[in-house]
Amino acid sequence: MVNADLVIFDACEHFEKMTNRNRYPVSGANNSILLSVPLINGRNQHVPMNNVLIHNEANWQIQHWRTLVSVYKRSPYFEYYEQSLQPFFETDYTSLIDFSRAGITWVKQQLNLKYKEQEATEYIKEYPAAITDLRGKDIENEGLLKYYQVFEDRIGFLPDLSILDLLFSEGPLAANILRGN
Repeated sequence: MVNADLVIFDACEHFEKMTNRNRYPVSGANNSILLSVPLINGRNQHVPMNNVLIHNEANWQIQHWRTLVSVYKRSPYFEYYEQSLQPFFETDYTSLIDFSRAGITWVKQQLNLKYKEQEATEYIKEYPAAITDLRGKDIENEGLLKYYQVFEDRIGFLPDLSILDLLFSEGPLAANILRGN
């Protein structure tokens, strides 16, 4: 997305379990920690993304925020992002798509990205070849640029972590690291 001119958000695609649609990995002292947003009806959803609802009774946002503070408070840039990120974990989102879009908007602002946004009004199974469709695709790790990670000296470099890890570790350089990828 850092190199895109236009990003199309597909709220009409069906929720897929075991994907990063409702979870994100962060670094922990011993390994990665997978934070999951609990869903009403669990992960067995057979509905479009815009109909997937969050189960807010579990106080998951408190747990997620405490985990982020616990593992990243000593990272170089956590304090830089803390004030703007914390309200994200204090807002009750009812739908997964609203939570996801708010997170993407926050990241877009932090990385100072300029792409235009559109929302798909209907599900399109296959986009034309000129459009890079990342739905359901695993991003390849080959050739990924490494960056400083808080616990790298203990557990080695962990690929595939949330963008939060990169932001907390590299701050304003994060966009340049992603562009170089």
